Amino acid sequence: MVQTVDTDAGTARITWHRAEAVEKKARLVLAAGHGAGGGIEAPDLRALAAELPAHGVTVALVEQPWRVAGKKLAPAPKTLDAGWRGLWPALAAPGLPVVAGGRSAGARVACRTAGELGAHAVLALSFPLHPPGRPERSRAAELLGTGVPTLVVQGGNDPFGRPGEFPEGAYGLVEVPYGDHGFAVPKRAPVGREQALTVLTDGVLKWVSSLG
Repeated sequence: MVQTVDTDAGTARITWHRAEAVEKKARLVLAAGHGAGGGIEAPDLRALAAELPAHGVTVALVEQPWRVAGKKLAPAPKTLDAGWRGLWPALAAPGLPVVAGGRSAGARVACRTAGELGAHAVLALSFPLHPPGRPERSRAAELLGTGVPTLVVQGGNDPFGRPGEFPEGAYGLVEVPYGDHGFAVPKRAPVGREQALTVLTDGVLKWVSSLG
C-alpha cells in the first residue's frame, strides 16, 4: 500500500509492506528512509522489506518530499528532519512501536530525531560517519546521541566510515564483509551480493527480535 502524507517540507510518500498475519501478528514498524543519492529502490531497503514482514515486522519505506517531487539534490538536514517529523504520525498510526531507520542520510535523520519523536529504536544502514577521506569531520555525535537501542549495519569497505573507525558506544554494529556504501561487493570478493544482503537481513532480524 502506498500512502501520501503532507508535511511542512512537502508531500512525502510511504510504501507499506505489512507483516504477515498468518503466523505472527505485527509487533513493530520499521520505518526506513533513503539516502541523498537514491530512493527506496536501494537493494538493502528492498531486502529488508522482503524479509522482515514474515517475522512480525511491518516495513514502511519512506520517500522524502524532495524525492517525491522529482528533485535530484537533497535539501539541508533541517528540511530532511522536518519531512521526517511530518511523516511520524502516519508511521505511528498502526499503534505499534516504531523503529526509526534509514540508509546514509536517512540514517542521520533517524538518529537526530529519535529522542524527540519517541522512536523505539534506531537502525542505521551505511551511517556516513564522515565524508570520504575526511575522518576529522566525524558525525559520531549524531549516532551516540539517539538515546534508544541502536544498530549500525556497515559495509567493510565503506568510504564514509569502515566498521573499525566507529567509536565505542551504546550501539550494536554488524559488518557486511567487503561491502561499499551501497553494500555492493567486488567481483573478486569471496562473498557475492546476495550473501552480503543476507548478512544484513539476518543481522537486522536478530536485532529486532531482541527488542522488548
